[in-house]
Amino acid sequence: MAEALDKDIINVSQLLQLANLTIPTYQRPYKWTARNINQLFQDFDVHQRQSAYRLGTVVFHQDSQQEHDNAVTLNIVDGQQRTLTLVLAVHAIIEQRLDTLERQDLAEKLTTLKECVDDFMQNQQFESEISQRNLHQNYLEVKRLVSRHEFTESHIEFLLNKCEVVVFTLTDISEAFQFFDSQNARGRDLEPHDLLKAFHLREFSDAENELKGTTVASWEALESDELAALFAEYLYRIRQWALGHSARYFGKNEVVLFKGVNIDRIDHFPYVESLRITHHYVDEYNQQYHRKIDGQYKTFPFHLDQMIINGRRFFEMAAHYQNQVSAIVSEEHGASEYLSGHKLTDHAQDILNTLNSYSARTRTGDGYVRSMFDCALIFYIDKFGDASLSTAIEKIFIWAYSLRIKQQVLQLATMDNYVLSRNLFRTIKDATTPSDVLTIALSTLTDADNKNNARKGNAAKDPLVKLFKGMNYYE
Repeated sequence: MAEALDKDIINVSQLLQLANLTIPTYQRPYKWTARNINQLFQDFDVHQRQSAYRLGTVVFHQDSQQEHDNAVTLNIVDGQQRTLTLVLAVHAIIEQRLDTLERQDLAEKLTTLKECVDDFMQNQQFESEISQRNLHQNYLEVKRLVSRHEFTESHIEFLLNKCEVVVFTLTDISEAFQFFDSQNARGRDLEPHDLLKAFHLREFSDAENELKGTTVASWEALESDELAALFAEYLYRIRQWALGHSARYFGKNEVVLFKGVNIDRIDHFPYVESLRITHHYVDEYNQQYHRKIDGQYKTFPFHLDQMIINGRRFFEMAAHYQNQVSAIVSEEHGASEYLSGHKLTDHAQDILNTLNSYSARTRTGDGYVRSMFDCALIFYIDKFGDASLSTAIEKIFIWAYSLRIKQQVLQLATMDNYVLSRNLFRTIKDATTPSDVLTIALSTLTDADNKNNARKGNAAKDPLVKLFKGMNYYE
């Protein structure tokens, strides 16, 4: 990375005069609020007597593929929030103060910056409603702040000439993101999915370098919290349990589960050939001229327990399961009569409606059991689609919620141990037909097994027990 790295320290005026400065489409929305704006201006006031004040770091990807007027594009990989806010501040100063400035040097500098700032804003595309709203609200706030008599020409001079940023410029986008992650790791603990992003960007083949931008754009379009939940609550648990391993915590040490093989670098071992064939066939199919006629597009046939293909396919897999999992969970937690396009039986609907409405569902232990249920159902649908789906819902419900009825106190370890001792995920993984899952034997419960509410004499009123009795699994 060192050969591709260029470091410099520049002031705000120099930053905003950089040619072809661009916010790439893969950047997340602009989320700074009025609170951030006021904090920044307080910093200006507190530190204005200093000879220089560092505002932070900006990381650029120098994109030689997008040339404008013989100059390469500088994509902002890190520092978007700060840079946009500085643009708003300078634009507001030009609008509110330029005509009344006493200092000729400041007036000349702002006049020079006006064209740069106008060009920058006109060349950006802010499609996110979040960005549009925050840009508008923050600009109004900045205009109010720079219009106050307390904001003097000394403050303007300090902002333009003495406020500085450390600029790092890299020529490879994967290296830029890796550097961005390493820089941010000094101030925060990186999420596991951040580490996976950096790893799989480096796994792109040379022939796919042009796809990195669009690939990262899809990844960055997902909220960090959504990605964290996707991996920790669903993908990690399903893959680990299917292997017969504990799945209590997903951290940085567990990301190896989502590192597989690089199709272009791995030897031609027999176990890789099916993945290699599928990988290249899907690409070849989609690139044929026939697709321009029939409009067909084939997605890679991902499976939750299959080996990961490093690089582009990993990002495609994450996007695929984000869509699939969110759709299943949304339908399952809603009042729909359908799930994955399958018309549910009345019994299956009763189960889902009860799980979404019974009063104790928000307890921590009940949340763990619901996680077991959701993960098993997602794994079943991933393997068998909507085949016998209503029956699968009934079977998975009895399997999962037997734990809730039998346990008064239910913790994360309780859930994990239960799965490993009665591993329905291994059954689904090893199954060749839905009947292999649907015919497994499950125990019938009695009041003697009921530790959840029998002591309080409320077993007969428990909606979960009612479902068990209706399905002849409680006597």
